[in-house]
Amino acid sequence: MQYIESLRVFVRVVELGSITSGGRDLRLTPAVASKRIKELESRLGVRLFNRTTRSITLTEVGGVFYEQAKTVLASLEEAEAVVANFSETPRGVLRVTAPLGIGRRIIAPLVPEFTERYPEVQVQMRLSDRLVDMMGERLDVAFFLGVPRDSNLKLRHICDCPGVLCAAPAYLDRHGTPTSPEDLLGGKHNCLLLRYPRSPEYFWQLRTATGLRRLEVAGRFDADDGEVLTRWALDGHGIANRPRLEVQQHLRSGALVEILKQTPPLPATLGCLFPHRKLQDPKIRLFVEYMAEAVKAAVLDMQAGTPPATV
Repeated sequence: MQYIESLRVFVRVVELGSITSGGRDLRLTPAVASKRIKELESRLGVRLFNRTTRSITLTEVGGVFYEQAKTVLASLEEAEAVVANFSETPRGVLRVTAPLGIGRRIIAPLVPEFTERYPEVQVQMRLSDRLVDMMGERLDVAFFLGVPRDSNLKLRHICDCPGVLCAAPAYLDRHGTPTSPEDLLGGKHNCLLLRYPRSPEYFWQLRTATGLRRLEVAGRFDADDGEVLTRWALDGHGIANRPRLEVQQHLRSGALVEILKQTPPLPATLGCLFPHRKLQDPKIRLFVEYMAEAVKAAVLDMQAGTPPATV
C-alpha cells in the first residue's frame, strides 16, 4: 500500500507543481512527501524530477511514468468503487469545494451529519469564490452559485436563488437612488463587482419587461470574495449584486436597501458538479443526493427567515 501512496504523492506533486503543495493536498508534511518521492525513485532506479532550489521539473522518464501512474490510480479508484457498490459501504476521501458564503453558512454545517451516516467516508472541504479546475485539482464535487458553465461535468441542480441589487442607506443618501437600469451606467454609481481570473461576472443581467438586459457596469474597486462585496456595501461604498439569501438579514434590518425592484438580477443557480467517470462511486452519489435535499431545505429556511447554522 505504501507504493500506491507514493504514486499518489508523485501524481499530486506533478499536478500542483511542488513537493510542498502536493504533500499538503494529501495532508503530508513536505519532509514526508519528499521521502515518498525518493523511495519511489529508489524503487524504480530512475530520477523522476530535476530539482533546483526554486523548482522541480519532470525528467523525460518522469513524464512517461506520470501518465502511467495516473492510469493506475484511476483504475484502482474505479475498482474500489465497484467493490463499494457491492458492499454498500461507501469509503474513502471526498474532495469538495464550495463558494465561501454558502460554504460557510450552508454546506459545511451539513457535512458532519453525512460523515456520521457514513463513518468510513472522509470529507476534505475547500472554500473559495474562484473558479476551479475540477479535473486538474482532482475534486469530486464542486458546488457553485451562479450561471452553470458548459462542461463535460455532470450537473445536479439544487434550486434557483433570487438575486438583489442593494446598497446602504448612507450611500443612497449621498449618490441618489437609481430609478432605472440606465442609472447604473456611465459612472453614476460605484458598482461592486465579483472578479477573479476567468470570472464571467464582468456584467450584470437584469430582468426587464422586454426580457433580459445585459449591463456593462463598472466600479472603482472589485474583489474575488463575495462577502467582501457585502461588507463594502454595508459600509456605504457602492451597489452590490448579491444572492438574496446571503444578504437577507441585512435587508430585514435595514442595513441594506433593495433597489430597482422592478428589474431584479437574473436568479443564480445553486447546484453542484461532479465528473462523469465518478458516477459509479457510491460515496459521491450518496453525498450529492444527501446534499441536494439538505441544502435545498436550508436555503428555503433561510429565505423564510430561519437563522442559518454557522461554523
